[in-house]
Amino acid sequence: MLDINRIESDFDFVCEQLNKRQKDFTNDLKIVLDLNNKRKELIKEVEELKAQKNKISKEIGILARENKTDEIEKIKTEVTNTGNKIDSLDEQLKNIVEQLNSKLAEIPNVPNENMPVGKDDQDNPEIRRWEEPGLKKSDLAHWDIGQKLNLVNFELGAKISGSRFLVYENNGSKMIRAIADILLNKHKSNGYKEMWLPLLVNSENMYGTGQLPKFEEDAYKVDDQYLIPTSEVPLTNVVRNEILDHKQLPMYLTAFTQCFRREAGSAGRDTKGMIRLHQFNKVEMVKIVHPNNSYQELESMVNDAEECLKMFEVPYRVVELCTGDVGFSSQKTYDLEVWFPEQNKFREISSCSNCGDFQARRMQARFKNEEGKIEYLHTLNGSGLAIDRLFAAMIENHFDGEKLYLPKVLRPYFDNQEYLK
Repeated sequence: MLDINRIESDFDFVCEQLNKRQKDFTNDLKIVLDLNNKRKELIKEVEELKAQKNKISKEIGILARENKTDEIEKIKTEVTNTGNKIDSLDEQLKNIVEQLNSKLAEIPNVPNENMPVGKDDQDNPEIRRWEEPGLKKSDLAHWDIGQKLNLVNFELGAKISGSRFLVYENNGSKMIRAIADILLNKHKSNGYKEMWLPLLVNSENMYGTGQLPKFEEDAYKVDDQYLIPTSEVPLTNVVRNEILDHKQLPMYLTAFTQCFRREAGSAGRDTKGMIRLHQFNKVEMVKIVHPNNSYQELESMVNDAEECLKMFEVPYRVVELCTGDVGFSSQKTYDLEVWFPEQNKFREISSCSNCGDFQARRMQARFKNEEGKIEYLHTLNGSGLAIDRLFAAMIENHFDGEKLYLPKVLRPYFDNQEYLK
């Protein structure tokens, strides 16, 4: 959530930056300012009436000592009327605050002023790449390779749950488990605290990280709870409604979970294979940091994700997201894109974002700084990595038509074999 004081004090800049997201937010921001002005006017009026009520109430005691009964009754009536006015204004104030917060909840984060301007992912500049994509070793796509080697069963996934679900079996199931273990061990060696999390969260958690109300149609809801779309949600909400000490920072958290998304807005896109599943596996990284260090921490997080990709020996590149492609809660994002030879293109496998204080304001996540003052924390999140996409990229890049090459990091899980046949 944006700081209303920032919108007021730096309206032109905030408006200009938000409008680079390929949508005009000018009217939304003006509505927010108008609601905030009404809020402040009501607060002032209520405070003046309360002061007036207190002053009148004190006169009752003086008149009681003087036995001026008639005047006391008049003042009591005035106190009652003033109290009724206050109650009415308090109700108006409550409604205005609800409208204000509701409107603020719909406005995305302000893009970093150095973020490249663009319309969509075609305008994301490439920052660097690791290894040039190799020649196609096979004409098969990852879904064909997975079935040929009896690693994945798409038909059984559809039979059990429907489209965009799959079943890993035999060495495929073993490989998913091994990849998760490798990734978690890597992040732990980089100072992340491993957590095992519930897959159901309440609406406060979803609101805190920005999934609600914006992305509710993509979420699976069970009664009044939600299946997590990413473990960013529970990991980041660890600090919801908390006031940390600056000595507790930074906090690095990681978790392996299954994640769930309806993908309601992506009908017809990547319906085949492992790119866009309704249930998928992911290891997540979250950082809770001091505001002075968040951009430095973002670069470090990207490096952590890159180290993971290098272990699996697949070509990838890093791009910076432009203003038209950046996520709702982010003020700066890097995507890591892995090479898919059959598709002849790079596809996202990790997205690392600095959200600044945007999520912290929604969660009321704060800390006491070195001077003892209360500030909002900065939060970061990143995939480390999306396991199903890594599995898919790895088998496409490492299958030679007959056998599957195993990166060195995986071999201890498969009796030190170099290939799977």
